[in-house]
Amino acid sequence: MKPIVFGLFFTLFSITSSAQKSDYSILKISDSLKENANAVLRLDQMDIVISSQRNMNIKTQRIVSVLNEKGMNDIDAYQHYDKTTSIRNIEAIVYDEAGKEIKKIKRKDFRDQSAVDGSTLFSDSRVVYLDYTPIAYPFTIVYTSEVETSNTAFIPQWYFLSSYNLSIEKCSLNVTFPSDLGFKKKEFQFSDYNIKKTIDSDTKLSYTASNILAQKAEDLSPYSRDLFPRVMMGVEKFHLEGVDGNAATWEAFGKWYGDKILSGTTVLPDETKTKIKALVGNETDPVKKAKIIYDYVQKKSRYVNIAVGIGGWKPMYASDVDRLGYGDCKALSNYTKALLQVVDVPSYNTILYGNRYKSNIQSDFVSMQGNHMILAVPNGSDYIWLECTSQDDPFGYQGTFTDDRDVLVVKPEGGEIVRTKIYDDKGNTQIAKGSYAIDENGNFSGSISIASQGSQYSSKASLENVLPTEKEAHYKSYWNNINNIKLGKINFTNDKENIRFSEDIQLTAINYGVISGNKMIFTVDAFNQNSNNVKRIRNRKNPFQIQRGYLDTDEIEINLPAGFSIEFLPSNYELKGKFGEYKTEIIKKENNKLTYKRSMFLSKGKYSNKEYDEYRLFIEQISKNDNAKIILVKN
Repeated sequence: MKPIVFGLFFTLFSITSSAQKSDYSILKISDSLKENANAVLRLDQMDIVISSQRNMNIKTQRIVSVLNEKGMNDIDAYQHYDKTTSIRNIEAIVYDEAGKEIKKIKRKDFRDQSAVDGSTLFSDSRVVYLDYTPIAYPFTIVYTSEVETSNTAFIPQWYFLSSYNLSIEKCSLNVTFPSDLGFKKKEFQFSDYNIKKTIDSDTKLSYTASNILAQKAEDLSPYSRDLFPRVMMGVEKFHLEGVDGNAATWEAFGKWYGDKILSGTTVLPDETKTKIKALVGNETDPVKKAKIIYDYVQKKSRYVNIAVGIGGWKPMYASDVDRLGYGDCKALSNYTKALLQVVDVPSYNTILYGNRYKSNIQSDFVSMQGNHMILAVPNGSDYIWLECTSQDDPFGYQGTFTDDRDVLVVKPEGGEIVRTKIYDDKGNTQIAKGSYAIDENGNFSGSISIASQGSQYSSKASLENVLPTEKEAHYKSYWNNINNIKLGKINFTNDKENIRFSEDIQLTAINYGVISGNKMIFTVDAFNQNSNNVKRIRNRKNPFQIQRGYLDTDEIEINLPAGFSIEFLPSNYELKGKFGEYKTEIIKKENNKLTYKRSMFLSKGKYSNKEYDEYRLFIEQISKNDNAKIILVKN
């Protein structure tokens, strides 16, 4: 009987083992989860244990089936560590399409490198990440990690769905915490998803969700973080960089940050103080003093990137920045603040989310937030905002990286939530004046002056520093409606005082006018055709957003060729709606001259998915009219 028993046991073991491994078979994934997906999260689980104000343990398990190359970004197998955060365990196992194990990856096989390039000052900040090249698609990775940290200021946000083209088979979040730390949470975008809160007590919080289908990215959609469900978490009594902190109110949090983290970081050498005082001289106006200091920082220092979430929140000492001539956003803002202090100009470190897509500090959720720092200089009841990482930005100019969002200003008396500069839609201008001539063979020659202000300034000013080949490529793309274009003189004027960027360009093109028999046809609007392609999206699911509005105005003189008369001239056109206004006018003048006037105003806003087709039609009508043709006939 013993051989039979052993054989039965072996058979059962083999079946059980096979069943366990077959769980990772791609065939086990339902068709609905594969639709629109580059990857499927079979399991995404995070267990967070906050054992005290000074200790947090985070265990992560991600089982990701990668269906194609684009799904590689969803593996997310990496961990940051530094002197306050240690990696206790990290590993991954790779399975093929059938669920058979093909590779085991231990800690030593992960890449381990500095999280910051070009600076030994931040060598404690490192990242361990999986650098895996698959043999074939699809495949599955089981990734597990465990980290322990004394920093409880940053409890990871939990994203039930983290990106487009990703589906979720099952995900869960489990958090355990002492009842006396003031644990808090904020839930976002839960209503359209089947998320179950299984535990919500004084010491535990748990969520589960399953079968979340992949969503396709749709043009003009808000960022995924503003569409998909997520949870922010924090504790009122936390620990950061060796210091206990308080996040009961923004005032208390800001005072703690200023007193405990920023304090002592603005000391400068005496020789630097003497130099700065001599530089400012007898100037008494605080704003003019600040302008002199800002110009000094731009010329002296350069920005060194430090990735979000590492490198600490205590800036480099101002004396180190002064000596080395570089730093990250915190360091350069703090250095500028130190220099301003020398000449008795107050300024405040300001924490925010820096991104072209506007993201707010959550004002109703007091916690350590943000990924960027700028400087606020008081100016009456308002502030002048200084982007200290830029060597080119005009004094007080906020580009699209920091404009129009809630930020935390850290004052001596505490923190305050403030809105940064809002550029009015009609202040984001591009004003163009120019002329062009068409000769009897249809060849084009013209010149144009374009002045850009507001948020349009930031999109143009960078042209000043690009290589000639890049400059040429830019204009050939910008005027892709002009075939055979040849650029002549290009001059820029960067008026930083009035924050206006001007472009003066000469250009020619052969065969702009198409000749057929005794007729010539060409497009009236040569210089500013709207070429935005708003895709038709059937059954659109997401709302859409116009982040920034603008106003373009053009006045172009057109010189028609001698020996031709006008057979057809496009009618004047006007369009008004919720998204903006558009108007064109053609004025006949003597001596075969025309004046073409065009204005287009687009209004920023958030709109529902049901309004998308209306917007698409609005832009389509503009594009169609911008392509209107003149027909000339030979006399």
